[in-house]
Amino acid sequence: MKASPVWKTNNQSQLSLLPPSYDDFVPENHPVRIVNIIIDQIDISSIERTYKGGGTSSYHPRDLLKILVYAYLRNLYSSRK
Repeated sequence: MKASPVWKTNNQSQLSLLPPSYDDFVPENHPVRIVNIIIDQIDISSIERTYKGGGTSSYHPRDLLKILVYAYLRNLYSSRK
């Protein structure tokens, strides 16, 4: 029996104490919002199927893809910068 992967929770509309919302930090016309919308509409089920179950929870592949695309958009090709 194959265990299904467990994803870390991610709620972008979650309220916090200070500031009340993370949307307060990001302007309406910022490119990160466009990347977020586009990646949310892409079917990544083929990527999700490659994840094995068991072990600790993983970051969702959709979230990792958003980070990667936005970094490439900003000409950041290394996580060391």
